[in-house]
Amino acid sequence: MTSWNFGDIFDVVARLQPDRTAIIQGERTVSWAELDDASRGLGQWMLDQGAAQQDKVAIYLYNSPEYLMAAAAAFRIGCVPVNTNYRYGADELTYLFDNADATVIVFHATFTELVDVVRPRLDKVKAFLFVDDGHGPCPTWATPLPDAARTEGEGRSPWGRTPDDLVMLYTGGTTGMPKGVMWRQDDLFGRLNPAGFRRYNPELGLEGIAADISANGPGVTLLPACPLMHGTGFFTALETLAEGGTVSLLPSRHFSGDELAKTIEADSVNIAVIVGDPFGRPLLKALTDPPNRFDVSSLTAMMSSGAMWSEEIKQGLLEVNSSMVLIDAFSSSEALGMGSSISTAKATRSTAAFTLGPTVIVLDEHGNRVEPGSETIGMIGVGGRNPIGYYKDAAKSAATFKEIDGMRYSIPGDFAKVLADGSIQLLGRGSQCINTAGEKVFPEEVEEALKTHDAVADACVVGIPDERFGERVVAAVELHAGKTADLEALIAHVKGRLAHYKAPRQLRLVETIGRSPSGKMDYGRHKKEAAEFFSAAPTS
Repeated sequence: MTSWNFGDIFDVVARLQPDRTAIIQGERTVSWAELDDASRGLGQWMLDQGAAQQDKVAIYLYNSPEYLMAAAAAFRIGCVPVNTNYRYGADELTYLFDNADATVIVFHATFTELVDVVRPRLDKVKAFLFVDDGHGPCPTWATPLPDAARTEGEGRSPWGRTPDDLVMLYTGGTTGMPKGVMWRQDDLFGRLNPAGFRRYNPELGLEGIAADISANGPGVTLLPACPLMHGTGFFTALETLAEGGTVSLLPSRHFSGDELAKTIEADSVNIAVIVGDPFGRPLLKALTDPPNRFDVSSLTAMMSSGAMWSEEIKQGLLEVNSSMVLIDAFSSSEALGMGSSISTAKATRSTAAFTLGPTVIVLDEHGNRVEPGSETIGMIGVGGRNPIGYYKDAAKSAATFKEIDGMRYSIPGDFAKVLADGSIQLLGRGSQCINTAGEKVFPEEVEEALKTHDAVADACVVGIPDERFGERVVAAVELHAGKTADLEALIAHVKGRLAHYKAPRQLRLVETIGRSPSGKMDYGRHKKEAAEFFSAAPTS
């Protein structure tokens, strides 16, 4: 059976379809030949700077062809691409670059000043690659990426490539400093490809890839609307390239439903990757208000991960394009394939209802498997191909990756109930769980109840200190434009759907919930703002 390496797979694809578009962003296109040539030159340049086997290449870029070029170059020479959150400040950047042992940093011009601030603290970094985006000239201490890409040489390292070569994804999680999730390339591809749209036979190896592409032609065109710096965007882009497809990127750095719809039409996108309602709702508005402005008939599927995707939005999107499939995937950086929810025009799954993956279990607090329909709250674990651990953190690795009944599971901290039909109801991460008068309340469950009200666009539920209850359930609510709502009526709305102790005792209206570009909720900020807004005195 073949052991996989993305560098080997990309070599095959580039050889078979050099003129096919690999990446497109607005008016800019990059062919497979151009991607291959850029990865060769950049790889050789990194070797010339002293890059060693499995050195870390930190990619500090917005979505752009250069992001995937830098990753491909790292794969080519047996180095490790490392994502960098472009929202980080100087201290967070310093921590990430140092913790990752980064030796090369690739950055957009707009980050030059911040990189220069942290540069004196980074004694492991050997070289800096500058990507021009119109925000100033290349500093003297960096090399323009196009110059590096023209470096002469084969771009081949003396140590070669192996299936054990890593892909490292830093995730902020819900608490603490960022941590690097280490995926063997063989395990990552082995996890992604069976869920892809062109499934390679592991028995046939690289020859099977060549035969498949030769017989069936190029792969699909996929548009990750979310940032490549997060796993949802990066992993789906890698899988698309590995399948001989095209990655379409939004031209702008600020999400717009109109631009997403326009790009789907312009690039004839087959699969769009979004992050739940924060992306789905603006897209639906662009497609329906007014209707028929954009043609999205090329879409065969829309995928979502990382945030709740409500039934209302799914149904609206299917009314626009009834032939596509909506795939709501439940995954995290350290646990892919935990569950999925498939919706079509004939059958729409309800919000937060997922079918368990084939190697997924739900364990109660005693480590026993939760029985369907028992109402017991448990923690989700996914078995099979998983990360080897967190980089330089044995304690967190041991707490997350455990062997159960002879299989190794990743248990990142997501709680759920197993319903009578075997599907799961997501309850959220344990670190956000609110303990009010001895009862556990999971914010996502209450947020979804709030969002079933026709006036509510988004909501964030947190716990704040309370003398009587220990923690008090409160919520920030964002209303749809032009809508009004009585706060007491909203609380009653939740009580009509959940146990009364789960309903917020107080609400505050906000102009926007302010999710991150990846659609994630900043619970820490909302908790701080709620504590300042509401009196901490006991409530009745």
